Amino acid sequence: MNAFNRLILLILALLLLAVPVVLLLITYGVIPADVINQYTGYRAAVQTLGNVSTSSLTTGTRTVIAIVGALVALIALLLLLRELTLGRRVSRSTVMDATPGRETVITANAVKTLAESAAREVGAESPSVSLASDKESYVVSTGIQVPLSDNYAELAARTRENIRRVLGDQGVPVKDVEITVRGTAT
Repeated sequence: MNAFNRLILLILALLLLAVPVVLLLITYGVIPADVINQYTGYRAAVQTLGNVSTSSLTTGTRTVIAIVGALVALIALLLLLRELTLGRRVSRSTVMDATPGRETVITANAVKTLAESAAREVGAESPSVSLASDKESYVVSTGIQVPLSDNYAELAARTRENIRRVLGDQGVPVKDVEITVRGTAT
C-alpha cells in the first residue's frame, strides 16, 4: 500500500474515532459547545438529529442503529490499528554503504521485493513479506503457500536459505528470516 493510501486510511480512521469522542466531551461539558460549533458548525446536524423523537423509533430501529454504530466504530478502530506498527519497529530504508561519495541506501520495499522473488525462485507460491528492523538489520517474516507436490518443511527451509542468500548477496543486513507456511496452493 502506498503512502497516499495509508494517509487517507489514517485520516478516515481518526475522523471515525474523533467525532464520537468530541461529541461525548461536549455532552459532558469537558469542551464548551460554542467553541466546537465555531469551528465545525455541528449544531445544525445535532438539531436535525434532535428533531427525531425516540418515541417514534421502534425497538428494532433502535437496535439496528446501535449495531450500525458499533460496526462503524469497530471498522474505524481496525483501520487505525492496521496503520500502527505495534511492537515491531519498521525501518523505511537502510544504509548499505556510508562511505562518503559512495552512500547507498536500500528501501524497505526493495528488500520486500527481493525476498518475495527469492521465495518464488525456489518454488514457493504467493509469498508475502513483512519486515521489522532490529538495530541496523532486518527481521524478514515471509508467509508462503506450498504446491501440492512439495514437502512443507523442505520448501520452507529452501525458502529461508534462498532469502538469506539473495539478501546477503545484495549486502542487505539480515538478522533473522522467519517462514510461515499458510497452506497449499490451489
